[in-house]
Amino acid sequence: MKNKTSHGLKIICLNRKASFNYFFEDLIESGIVLKGSEIKSIRDGKVNITDSYAIEKNGELILINSHIASYKQASYSNHNPTDERKLLLNKKEINKLIGKIQRDGLTIVPTKMYFKRGKAKIELAVAKGKKQFDKRATKKNRDWNRDKARYVRKSS
Repeated sequence: MKNKTSHGLKIICLNRKASFNYFFEDLIESGIVLKGSEIKSIRDGKVNITDSYAIEKNGELILINSHIASYKQASYSNHNPTDERKLLLNKKEINKLIGKIQRDGLTIVPTKMYFKRGKAKIELAVAKGKKQFDKRATKKNRDWNRDKARYVRKSS
């Protein structure tokens, strides 16, 4: 999915499932450490961050479970598609995020990946998981808004 927005951002991948499963408290932009074959594959749009999340390891934030497909032309120097990838943040930001996730029930979830001035960036959300009844209410509101829009279109 390659979209261009007015800010010069080229969106590569969205995590729509995250907004359904979590309440977002805070959004943060982060860089990501990538190899050459990974960035080539990302430019082709072959990336999936749906089930990924970030954890703290040795004072750094690591992105787990993101899938960047192998680049066909990379031959022997290809990468592992499900490798752990280091997130690039300031020490102050990392400490702030670690403090937030140590509170009960919070996690760090990527919401979208995009290019900003030629660099691959990832938007992270500090999020709290939704319960089943919250998800039902979200679905109910979404269906009602869709029906309401249909009624307005038919009446006018």
